[in-house]
Amino acid sequence: MAADSNQRIIVEKNPSEARLSELGIKSWPKWGCSPGKYQLKFDAEETCYLLKGKVKAYPKGYSGNEEEGGCCVEFGAGDLVILPKGLSCTWDVSVAVDKHYKFESTSSTPPPPPPPPPSSSSSSF
Repeated sequence: MAADSNQRIIVEKNPSEARLSELGIKSWPKWGCSPGKYQLKFDAEETCYLLKGKVKAYPKGYSGNEEEGGCCVEFGAGDLVILPKGLSCTWDVSVAVDKHYKFESTSSTPPPPPPPPPSSSSSSF
């Protein structure tokens, strides 16, 4: 069974400085990890820019059968990567990772402000 197309990892190789600036990457928090294997689940869409490192990401259910779209996704230093919400995968980190990252909020607009409290002068019990 082929992987859900919404669960694809998107890798943009060597985005331009203008693109990075437009995204505001330098203001994003940083995260890093040493080489090893990590089981990860993304509860929100993550966009990250790798400053250094090398990763092979194996989506959950990896079959090893490339014809079924089950191959790993490789990315590393200089890559802009979008990891979809709901993705479960194993990261095989061969070179320590240092990255800027940002999680997308569930909605593109901020929630509305709460309603004002009821006026105390009109309360009646």
